[in-house]
Amino acid sequence: MFFSFPLWVIIMLAIMLEDGLPVFYIQERVGRFGKIFMGIKFRSMVKNAEKASGPVQAVENDPRVTKVGRILRKTAMDELPQLINIAKGQMSFVGPRALRPIECGVDGSLISDNSDKEFNTRHQVMPGLTGAAQVLAPRSVSRKDKLRYDLWYIENQSFLLDVNLIIYSFWISFKSKWDSSRSPLPRQANIFGKSQFLTPGP
Repeated sequence: MFFSFPLWVIIMLAIMLEDGLPVFYIQERVGRFGKIFMGIKFRSMVKNAEKASGPVQAVENDPRVTKVGRILRKTAMDELPQLINIAKGQMSFVGPRALRPIECGVDGSLISDNSDKEFNTRHQVMPGLTGAAQVLAPRSVSRKDKLRYDLWYIENQSFLLDVNLIIYSFWISFKSKWDSSRSPLPRQANIFGKSQFLTPGP
């Protein structure tokens, strides 16, 4: 984290010059076992972006995203402050994405589909700065379909897999491709002893 401090200064200055303060976006996130923590990111949208619309996930060419924010999102530099969350033991480097409470129940159940008991498994591990769903799932798939990538990761979690995902994340950042669709895993995989499709069928 300390080695990246000069980059933090540059990013903070860029955000302030374009859109003023604040430079950080602090928001409740759901951690391991449903524990709530405050996730920290560099602000990539205009101030009060959700004031009128409420919680709405960003879409491609979202008008709420600032010019600096577009660069940060393409390179995932907006995620850098989450190193603080990692240092505090709230996140890990690799794991499922830390969701907002509005996206899931505190018990780990999807609000939109509480019958999906497998979602509870997602919160048995610490959320990560990067992960299988973040780097491998096509951008167009639903939150529920991304769950399959998270379950695949939990089932196959290993040091080597974590290293591969971290390297792949650096590569995507270097290529500025975080806002693009990526190649998915094989459509069918073994998840907790059951053969499941990772992406929707045709």
